[in-house]
Amino acid sequence: MTRLTWICHGSTAANREARFPQDEPLNEKAIIATQALSSRLSPADSVFASPTLRARQTADALGLEPIFSDALADCDFGRWAGRSIAEIQQAEPDNLAAWMARPEDAPHGGEPIAAVCVRVKVWMNEHLQAGGHIVAISHAAVVRAAIITTLNAPVSSFWLADIEPLALIRMTSNGKRWSLRVEGA
Repeated sequence: MTRLTWICHGSTAANREARFPQDEPLNEKAIIATQALSSRLSPADSVFASPTLRARQTADALGLEPIFSDALADCDFGRWAGRSIAEIQQAEPDNLAAWMARPEDAPHGGEPIAAVCVRVKVWMNEHLQAGGHIVAISHAAVVRAAIITTLNAPVSSFWLADIEPLALIRMTSNGKRWSLRVEGA
């Protein structure tokens, strides 16, 4: 059996300000909150992380030494990176609506949501039979993609999961498929 624990990176200024992220760092409060999270993690047999600064700092704060994987990188938001959602809504309302309604579109010149889902699914399939406990430190978009992959849900359901900074999502694999695991307190 393989256990997979997804960890969404700690909070950044982009999270707090409702902006499309760039490669910004965690804030001091996020580092402290991340350090506190380490007691909730089981020992890992392997650790993977997005190569972004915020994912690297999350791994550091947890005392983990990951293998960096581009498959776990955040969505490329193209020209929207660093801009607020409100600003995009004002400047490009049709493009924002199209991006959220059609996962195969990328009006921002970056990566379509459907492409994020494909690369996450490929990464998950590569680790389906790994065995042991895997920790993956990534981003809300990647965790959403992992959830819809596990549930075999349509890509159009991507926006139906809210993933907070430092969210822990657990999955298990029997070697043939992933299952979402909901644990009690």
